[in-house]
Amino acid sequence: MLLCRDFKFDAAHNLIHYHGKCERLHGHTYRLRVTLEGTPDSEGMICDFADLKRTVNDLVISKLDHSYINDILPQPTAEYISMWIFRALDAPLKRENCRLHSVRVWETEDSSVICGREDACDA
Repeated sequence: MLLCRDFKFDAAHNLIHYHGKCERLHGHTYRLRVTLEGTPDSEGMICDFADLKRTVNDLVISKLDHSYINDILPQPTAEYISMWIFRALDAPLKRENCRLHSVRVWETEDSSVICGREDACDA
């Protein structure tokens, strides 16, 4: 089974190694989807939604919301942001019955990237 929870955060960035309008400082309201894969435990849950929310807020949202993402990542594309988030959450979300499956980051309403284990671990 897959369990998902969505989040939002506002942040600014500029793409230093890119030539176009995104090389200038600008901001987005990002949308984030964290997806776990697993089987229900003895309580019938893959993961308690409240626990997932707390972990994501502590490890990701608190660092990215209202930040200048270039202070965290030198080239903060949606691709690199999703990889950073996956790596930040992978170990803390591992349970006996589940693990992190993917993170999806929307930079705009209709533009997103999905990062899975093979993407975050290979780079």
